[in-house]
Amino acid sequence: MEPIPSLHRVAFLGNYLPRQCGLATFTTDVCESVAQAFPETQCLALAMNDRPEGYTYPPRVRFEIPQQEIGAYHRAADFLNTNEVEVLCVQHEYGIYGGDCGEHVLELLRQTRMPVVTTLHTILTDPNPTQRRVMMELSQLSDRLVTMTQKGVNLLKEVYGLPEEKIDLIPHGIPDMPFVDPNYYKDKFGVEGKTVLLTFGLLSPGKGIEHCISAMPAILEKHPNVVYIVLGATHPHVLKHEGEAYRDRLKAMARDLGVKDAVRFFNQFVSLEDLKEFIGAADIYITPYLNAAQITSGTLAYSFGAGKAVISTPYWHAQELLADDRGTLVPFSDPPAIAAAVDEMLTNEAHRHQMRKSAYLLSRGMIWPETAKKYMESFARACAARAARPRETFALQQLEITPDFLPPVKADHLRAMSDSTGMFQHAIFNVPNFLEGYTTDDNARAYILTVLLDELGARDPHTPDTSALGSTYLAFLWNAFNSQTCRFRNGMRVEGSSLEAVGSEDSHGRALWALGTALGRTEDEGHRQLAGRLFSQALPETTKFTSPRAWAFTILSIHEYLRRFSGDREANRVRETLAGKLLGLYERCHGENWEWFEDILTYDNAILPHALLLTGHWTHRPDVLEAGLRSLRWLLEVQTSPNGCFSPIGSNGFYRRGEERARFDQQPLEAASTVGACLEAYRITQDAFWQEKARTVYEWFLGRNDLGMPLYDPRTGGCRDGLHANRVNQNQGAESTLAALLALAEMRLARVASTEAVGSETRAA
Repeated sequence: MEPIPSLHRVAFLGNYLPRQCGLATFTTDVCESVAQAFPETQCLALAMNDRPEGYTYPPRVRFEIPQQEIGAYHRAADFLNTNEVEVLCVQHEYGIYGGDCGEHVLELLRQTRMPVVTTLHTILTDPNPTQRRVMMELSQLSDRLVTMTQKGVNLLKEVYGLPEEKIDLIPHGIPDMPFVDPNYYKDKFGVEGKTVLLTFGLLSPGKGIEHCISAMPAILEKHPNVVYIVLGATHPHVLKHEGEAYRDRLKAMARDLGVKDAVRFFNQFVSLEDLKEFIGAADIYITPYLNAAQITSGTLAYSFGAGKAVISTPYWHAQELLADDRGTLVPFSDPPAIAAAVDEMLTNEAHRHQMRKSAYLLSRGMIWPETAKKYMESFARACAARAARPRETFALQQLEITPDFLPPVKADHLRAMSDSTGMFQHAIFNVPNFLEGYTTDDNARAYILTVLLDELGARDPHTPDTSALGSTYLAFLWNAFNSQTCRFRNGMRVEGSSLEAVGSEDSHGRALWALGTALGRTEDEGHRQLAGRLFSQALPETTKFTSPRAWAFTILSIHEYLRRFSGDREANRVRETLAGKLLGLYERCHGENWEWFEDILTYDNAILPHALLLTGHWTHRPDVLEAGLRSLRWLLEVQTSPNGCFSPIGSNGFYRRGEERARFDQQPLEAASTVGACLEAYRITQDAFWQEKARTVYEWFLGRNDLGMPLYDPRTGGCRDGLHANRVNQNQGAESTLAALLALAEMRLARVASTEAVGSETRAA
């Protein structure tokens, strides 16, 4: 059994009480049972309306969908996506959704981002072409399909060719009713001392009740104490078009047959508590339905679960539930057979009670708390299936991606996330979260971005000017440096106090990268002077580090520094030392099908080969360069999906050697570092393969990813925080936004360099 997931929000789509129909009762029951069994999970419902005024729904119903209004299905999908619903449980009947054969529901499912579990209340053996098309697309859009009988499983495999591993068999849920003596409840309905036959459910032609009434004279001849209760309001759709004509015909039949006093009609849609009492009062429950192709019956399940002796026509659900002498089957439209079955049950009480006991014992696994667990297990399978084989939920909506397309650089969100102290670490959606404060990691990356944008702005006047922000971010690094330990603190509260005396090695390395960038690239003399003071104090500490990524960040920082100060022997010595450590890791760890530095792929992976590429190229070490190229090529192979898009290692488990890789949660940081490494490989080798790979990886931000969902917002320059198995994380924190903007700045600078190189060649020619 799959572990039951911890889900925060689950939605149920279908009819809902107080709408009067069996599907509304089922949707309400399954939603409420999951909510009660798993109180940590928020359950909400989307209700289908078949009339303009709708219904007076309980608070659980959060969204209403007019059946025939196609736009409402689109709005419902947006509602589900915006509210970060983690699983959608759909109740499917062709007739409750709008369009030809209920095809409107497909519009909703095409746009939802979360895993979908669909319960099939009708499975046709001979669907028309439209019904088959709707069922096939419905099954494709659903991660799991639920049917309530083994017959349903067989039909899905044989008629529709669906794989059994996608199907969950979950019996119809039932209330947990005691196994009681029917006489306990009979006085409530004026039938004390009587033997009660019961049929209940919404009244409509096709229920076969006329055949039970036709059997009553023969039944009363042998058992004059019998009374037949017909419980249920007329189906609203029948009532609308035909009124009470069917009920009137049944009453007339009872009168004409002389059994009027023995047939009692209760024209009401009863509450669950009242229904339990009616069922409790019954000695025998009868379902005389006329349609063999009925895959499920809630009324049958309820009576069976109460330990009632059941007589039924042999429709599919009854055949399965009443097998092995748990009830009696009679032919369709056969009053004499019904009369004979009633006579046998009333004559042979021992057999009847054995039937009741067998039914009741089997039904204990059908009570709603058990059914709720089975549904949550199905939800777990759906989440696992989506993580393993995510589907594109909607086409790219924000950006039209062409081979030469790069979105504009926008700094609106960067500015919104920054104040006079620095850049805030986290956001709630696109709003800064002050409570989480700032980090050296983010402000170092932010400073590097401002330097790159300054370079880009010199060639492209449309680039936003972020130089003032650059001063703020550099000031943050100055404030984060502890001159006594020569280490950077990382976290800072919003009021300015540090969260620790010494930050991580990685944050120290990233701070050095920013300082090296200032020293090697910026024309701002003040920035260079400040960065130089920090750089000289912070660099020696890195030779004591044990983090491979901290080594790599330091190597990148030295490379930037040596752009301007190539004769610095100490910087060259540190680079050589750290590159040697990094190469040593690679040589000890890499092997067959594992071209990597460690036994696990985690975060910011491409920074490691990137550091070797730079070192190998600028120190004229072919072995180091080759190790960088080989490990980067392997990393790209591992992080490419079957459809060719970039699919970074997920942070929800990472990828340990010899084990399954985590597909989600995919992080923007991984895409950004891979873009940078691929562009570096192209600059060094001039191999167009690396240029193309940089492009493929960058497009992950734009929506060419496992879900087909964009993370970058071209209007503001914000970037969402990651790609989950079923949705995008809608928060736009610093790390994600900086990753997207850094990758975009590098792509644009590479394009400018390529254009300038072509221009130079043209002029030379």
